[in-house]
Amino acid sequence: MEHVKAFVIKGVMSFIILYFVLGLGFHAGFGDLLLITLLLGLLSYIAGDLMILPKTSNLTATASDFILSFFMIWGLGLILFDYTDSLMAGSLFAAFLIAMGEWFFHSYMADKVLRINRKI
Repeated sequence: MEHVKAFVIKGVMSFIILYFVLGLGFHAGFGDLLLITLLLGLLSYIAGDLMILPKTSNLTATASDFILSFFMIWGLGLILFDYTDSLMAGSLFAAFLIAMGEWFFHSYMADKVLRINRKI
């Protein structure tokens, strides 16, 4: 149950950021934002939160989340959006904001979900 709660928290955080950056800035539709949120959330939860975070540090996991977020948002945006002028800049900004949120989310994950006893 803790994984479901963590995944929902991560999804809500990502969706809000994507809405403000891509929804308002690039007129991305609700369905497109939801699809990006779900795909990004699933991949980054498995790779960043369950595989990288327990074996490395918060910094490493956050950096990997930033890179993954940027490429997924940019790539999916090129496929899904009609307006793609300056999408790279928007993707970088959204990935940066998501990584900032992930920094704090990783503390929650380590403490409440993964129960890692080290300071990250």
